[in-house]
Amino acid sequence: MSSRIAQAFARAKAENRAAFVAYLCAGDPDFETSLEACRSLIESGVDVLELGVPFSDPLADGLTNQLAAQRALESGMTSERVLELVRAIRRFSEVPIVFYTYYNLVFAQGSDLYAEKAKAAGVDGLLTLDLPPEEAAEHLAACEKHGLATVFIVAPTTPDERLDIICGATSGFVYYVSREGVTGEQASMSADIAGRVEAIKQHTDRPVVVGFGISNAQHVSTVAQAADGVVVGSAIVNCIAGNLGKPDQIQAALREKMAMLTADNALKQSRK
Repeated sequence: MSSRIAQAFARAKAENRAAFVAYLCAGDPDFETSLEACRSLIESGVDVLELGVPFSDPLADGLTNQLAAQRALESGMTSERVLELVRAIRRFSEVPIVFYTYYNLVFAQGSDLYAEKAKAAGVDGLLTLDLPPEEAAEHLAACEKHGLATVFIVAPTTPDERLDIICGATSGFVYYVSREGVTGEQASMSADIAGRVEAIKQHTDRPVVVGFGISNAQHVSTVAQAADGVVVGSAIVNCIAGNLGKPDQIQAALREKMAMLTADNALKQSRK
């Protein structure tokens, strides 16, 4: 596992809490505002920063993240500019950075070149959400060669017989999608999260994080009792969407949202 990722989860575990993984679309709504948004999240204590690489056809994303990708692309974000954003973050932070990307963007450059450039910029891991591990030999080899962690997704519909394959391909952390469908804030959480996380843990010693639909401190607390990490995306992205054209208000909204999501020690774990 990438050392920064490993250290982040080890530190959270030592503090008897789940790690907080925050998602933002890189370049939303523009480069400078996005950089300051990343800074606000880091200063608010996120353990892992998940950067969405803007893509024109984000099939796994709900409307919130689709619109974020559209804003980023319209502002001029490209694969190279996303790497520039990472390099800019690295000037003030060593927070682990994981790219959330569609495989087409990797394939277009070639897995080896993409991994080499990502690592050189300061990226720690790649989550290629539409790449099945059974078809990922080239991608896995490139990530191993260049020292990038791999992240793969387990869905509620994933049969148990595939867990060994998915977990075996994962060197960073396993990402359990808490519900079927696309990303987006939800009013309630699935009732079987703890059971599914436990099932995944029978197949790996990597951390298991849970995302999709987590939007308040109660959700965070529920997931923290079951998983090693909690992923929040749309609830954070909406802080940007709701304050477009007001950079200072975006940063204030992000800090307020982070405080709300982690209120009352929501990340603390009561389990051993």
